[in-house]
Amino acid sequence: MASDGDYFGGIEAGGTKFNCIVATGPDDVVHHARIPTTSPQETLAQVIAFFRSCGVLLRAVGIGSFGPVDPDPRSPTFGYITSTPKPGWRNTDFAGAIRRALNVPVAFDTDVNAAAYGEYVWGAAQGLHTFIYYTIGTGVGGGGMIAGRLMHGLVHPEMGHVFLPHDRARDPYPGRCPYHGDCFEGLASGPAIAERWGADPQTLPPDHPAWALEADYIALALANTICMLSPQRIILGGGVMEQRFLFPMIRARVQALLNGYIVHEAILARIDEYIVPPALGGRAGVLGAVALARDFC
Repeated sequence: MASDGDYFGGIEAGGTKFNCIVATGPDDVVHHARIPTTSPQETLAQVIAFFRSCGVLLRAVGIGSFGPVDPDPRSPTFGYITSTPKPGWRNTDFAGAIRRALNVPVAFDTDVNAAAYGEYVWGAAQGLHTFIYYTIGTGVGGGGMIAGRLMHGLVHPEMGHVFLPHDRARDPYPGRCPYHGDCFEGLASGPAIAERWGADPQTLPPDHPAWALEADYIALALANTICMLSPQRIILGGGVMEQRFLFPMIRARVQALLNGYIVHEAILARIDEYIVPPALGGRAGVLGAVALARDFC
């Protein structure tokens, strides 16, 4: 057990809920809370109240947030949620509100980069320097590390908004992304599955045609990712990927799409170890936020 002042706060900010913890790592979580995502004022007030109620002196707080966000510490809008389609959250000074209320340093990144960093420190990406983490759930997002650095550029990766081949004869569904229609997120997110088939995805049996289509869309995105970034591993998290039967379908389809062009045993012979679920499970994002606070503040 750590002493007071050695703990870090972690916030995984999602479109439906905020996960908050006080911890030093996966084996030392002393407080946790789940807070529904409503308005910025109400949600952030509850987050601040949670940390104040814990009675623990925090060294720093890490945030992994839904986006788009501004992750550039040199920017006047660092820590803001920017052009999000989430009603009411556009141009919210998220990191600044937490920093001012709790008077601690704040590390800030996307929810997917936070999850990726959690897997790098404690999970399925340990020992790697170039890997990708996708979350496929309420939305679709991607992040990770290239040559040992979390991925940033103009802003941050938006891998969920890449465009995939869309066979409208097979899948006439137009997509649900408010910006791009049938991008990856628009075709393959949990809400897209529900809207296309008129049912909660968790109620669809493994042999439902929804899953073959879903596996194809995910595999198309991964094949493009492999060709562009040559990651040492791809980690697939999020609510949709809790359907574990999707993994062998996706792996087989990725091998078929690559068609022997990428010659490496990780893809040709050990793909079960190459496309994997997060070792930290559903805690990857919030534990990654703790790791961000520990290592970047």
